[in-house]
Amino acid sequence: MAAEAAAAGHRFDFDVIVVGAGIMGSCTAHAAASRGARVLLLERFDLLHHLGSSHGESRTIRDAYPKAQYPPMVRLARRLWAEAEAESGYSVLTPAPQLSMGPRSNASLLAAIRSDPGAEEGADLTRRWGGAFRVPDGDGWVTAVSERGGGVLNATKAVAMFQALAVKKGAVVRDKTEVVGVRKGPEEEGGGVVVTTSAGAEFHGGKCVVTVGAWASKLVRSIAGGLELPIQPLHTMVLYWRIKPGRERDLAAESGFPTFSSYGDPHVYGTPSLELPGLIKINYDGGPPCDPDGRDWVHGGGAVADRVARWIEEFLPDHVDTAGGPVSRVSCMYSMTPDKDFVIDFLGGEFGNDVVVGAGFSGHGFKMAPAVGRILAEMAIYGEERTATEAGVELGSFRINRFEGNPLGNAKN
Repeated sequence: MAAEAAAAGHRFDFDVIVVGAGIMGSCTAHAAASRGARVLLLERFDLLHHLGSSHGESRTIRDAYPKAQYPPMVRLARRLWAEAEAESGYSVLTPAPQLSMGPRSNASLLAAIRSDPGAEEGADLTRRWGGAFRVPDGDGWVTAVSERGGGVLNATKAVAMFQALAVKKGAVVRDKTEVVGVRKGPEEEGGGVVVTTSAGAEFHGGKCVVTVGAWASKLVRSIAGGLELPIQPLHTMVLYWRIKPGRERDLAAESGFPTFSSYGDPHVYGTPSLELPGLIKINYDGGPPCDPDGRDWVHGGGAVADRVARWIEEFLPDHVDTAGGPVSRVSCMYSMTPDKDFVIDFLGGEFGNDVVVGAGFSGHGFKMAPAVGRILAEMAIYGEERTATEAGVELGSFRINRFEGNPLGNAKN
């Protein structure tokens, strides 16, 4: 491969090597290949595997966000989702209203409502969706509905879409290829980076983008021994509950049932009934810490189902059946940073701008993946975030140097 690259006048096998083919890596590969880069996308497991954070039938997208840096990124992502659907012919996004609710004392809820210009506060839920939601009376509780502010993304199909688009643009995709190291390339061979695998293979690239989800801390530690990214994987559960007979249409996506977020304790979110007839996805936003290489697949999710059941019995008692617990439980993982903000940055240190890290998406990054992928690709290719700047996306809060004890000086801050 190196000989072929040299014969073609290239210093490296590839311009950009992306490590990790979940949604972030697949979007990055597509964005880089769309800009003319020669791209290699490497995946440790099978493509479209169920061992990380990008699998399953649904993820929510919502405009309402309590932190100001995210709404511009969601708006950019919505545009890029639509462009990818048009380019591929796939349909991965089902529009839906968004319902935000919780105690009026919850500052995050109030900030999220203010961030969505389409949100109508004080909506009368007794007249909507078959009166499914029961919320506390009085001034202590707030609800807000945004008619176009939600939506459901088909997760696995979305990953497949971006991988197919990346290949169409010329990217090379390899699964069952575990990356165990990245080092600086020899100066006499033009520098860049050398990516090594557990099988002993080496790939020489101009730049490397690391998007390995819950394995980010482990891989970054092996690349830059002095750097500990404080990213904690959590074992969370995707829960599907049976809808009570005769209520199926009330909770269906085609009937306009919303994606919803219930702030407070517990923080519960859900989607309309869509992917599994007669069932609805309602989850707890969190889970216990885990090792991504040693999860307890039977009990690792902890008691989250019990917490969600109690919430359902209070807020959706006439429409959702909790007897016997959820009908389906699917393991998933969050990759949590201490502040729940992303990591999007150059690795810095000896690597300078040659290695870019996208990690710590903290259970809320999937919806923004096309935007994140474009940003990561532009950082690798151009050394700057052109689209982010144009879209008004502020990346300052996503830098590695915000963490205490970071021993590496990032190349660009």
